[in-house]
Amino acid sequence: MTTPHVTIIGSALSGNKGASAMLESAIQTLGERVPDVKFTLLSMYPTEDRQQNHYKNLEIVAANPKQLGVSINSLALLYRLLPPLRPLIRNRSKAIKALVSSQVLLDQGGITFTDGREKFLVYNIASILPALNVGTPVFKCAQAVGPFTNPINRIAAKTFLPKAEVLVTRGSITHKFAEDLGLKNLYAGADYAFSLELDGTEEASVAKQFELGFFDDGNVVGLSPSVVLQKKVEARGGDYVGQMAAFINYLTAAGRKVLLVPHSVRTGTDKTHNNDLPLCREIFAKVNQFDQVLFLDRELSSQELRYLIGRCEYFVASRFHAMVSSLAMSVPSLVIGWSHKYKEVLEMFELEDWAFGHDKLETAYLQQRFEELVAAKDDVTAKLEKNLPTVKRRSVAQADLIAHIITERL
Repeated sequence: MTTPHVTIIGSALSGNKGASAMLESAIQTLGERVPDVKFTLLSMYPTEDRQQNHYKNLEIVAANPKQLGVSINSLALLYRLLPPLRPLIRNRSKAIKALVSSQVLLDQGGITFTDGREKFLVYNIASILPALNVGTPVFKCAQAVGPFTNPINRIAAKTFLPKAEVLVTRGSITHKFAEDLGLKNLYAGADYAFSLELDGTEEASVAKQFELGFFDDGNVVGLSPSVVLQKKVEARGGDYVGQMAAFINYLTAAGRKVLLVPHSVRTGTDKTHNNDLPLCREIFAKVNQFDQVLFLDRELSSQELRYLIGRCEYFVASRFHAMVSSLAMSVPSLVIGWSHKYKEVLEMFELEDWAFGHDKLETAYLQQRFEELVAAKDDVTAKLEKNLPTVKRRSVAQADLIAHIITERL
């Protein structure tokens, strides 16, 4: 009997913990639905991912952008065009072997085929093209796509998105963009990370690294800065580090405590791609009351981060999946974003008014919006508790869709 096998691209265990949450949600939910399923991750950071991999049914295969764009895509094209070479290609390439033996490829890119992100367009295509060339269905897990006004992006999207078996849209704005493009392979879902479950070990694990008495009297505000947002703010002449430090100092001067959360961390490097730790170090250095700030100064798992975020009374997020975790833990949240992907998720909770763009980020405005959130706490909490069960159902529904594809092809 054929072994159930799923290949995944666009996520990781290391680095961006939103990517980790999506990956681990897939492993959790599909493991419950498909007995003995195996997974292969085509990884941008194979060394780091192997170090953090504790799943016995998950294999890590190297697929950095150069490997993916050149060797894996070239071999997949050869596999399609030259059938006599197929056994040799499978034996020589772990990536091709995984794709050929898989019943489905999960593309977990969080935002793809989007105007303004044309520099990622080649990667968006390269991520799914090998599966298409070897005949493996592509399932695009819940993600943001569009808008499609840029001619290059529009042509690419119209060419490749219809080839996916299913495209799960992550909110109403994305769904409308996709419908207007003429796509029919859509499912209105919710981010896969909403399906992530804690296993009960997180508190003990975190307690070995940080003093959890910090949370005992409540009054903790979580803050998740983002190097992506930093670049956008500084491009218009703003001082993102100074603004974040000033906000922390405003909170601590008012008697609050702050949990400083780098939600995307790469251990052992100061490179800032998928790494908010250097940014958070800069912010922490400008704090006035260090004893009132708990700085998560190392890489934690997505579950550990979600547990800690859930201990906060309020949360201010710029990293998308830090926002997802705060919403999943019913923590009233204020969001500073740079894309429609933030607003459309908040819309599911009737909380879209609690997001604003980086172009509005000024210290006084941030303080004002936070105090408005505090004043609206009861209303916000009620909406979170009312809508979260539906959002979780929409998230986990994609596992049923994926499981159906797998069983149909076994």
